[in-house]
Amino acid sequence: MSSIAISPDLGSFFEEVVIRALRDERVEATDAACHYLVGVLADYAHPERGAEAAFQRPLTFLLQDALAATGAERFRRLRALGDGVLYALGFFEPSVTRHGTGRGYALSVGTAAYHHASAMLRVGHGAAATDVLGELASKYERFVGVVSAVADAVLANERRSCPAGIVSLYTRWLETGSPRLAEELAGLGLVPLRTAGGTN
Repeated sequence: MSSIAISPDLGSFFEEVVIRALRDERVEATDAACHYLVGVLADYAHPERGAEAAFQRPLTFLLQDALAATGAERFRRLRALGDGVLYALGFFEPSVTRHGTGRGYALSVGTAAYHHASAMLRVGHGAAATDVLGELASKYERFVGVVSAVADAVLANERRSCPAGIVSLYTRWLETGSPRLAEELAGLGLVPLRTAGGTN
């Protein structure tokens, strides 16, 4: 896995990238949801956190364990599971699906985790409470797309600061077919093409 060039101010860096990704992916989001995504991305940018943590055990067991917990621990586990799946699918979906976890299944687990965590917040606060996790649950697949667009932007940024970045850029384009990465490659004089017989 390649390293990521990280801005000293992660919050500012990810805020700019998330806002652009939301616009490019045409996803309407509240300011609270935007800030939440920025927080998740900044947390996972630290080396001690990793997307693999969300997949240390089968997702079914992680969701079952989270739902069996009570109180604050239940909420913490549900939110962490939703965050982990969101990040893993956004940044590492080809790797996740290569290891036998279906995309649709992972999406359903992440959605359920946020949905149950959101329900815990609504208890005692009523429907009027700000429901960021409910918003994320209701558009979970769209937000995965946003995080994927952020991953593309981070990789494109890395390409500018690291000679090996171009290989990472091309590898991710091969896996995802991202139009943004194709543009970055074209800017380097490389025009990747998908043909009936494969990729050129």
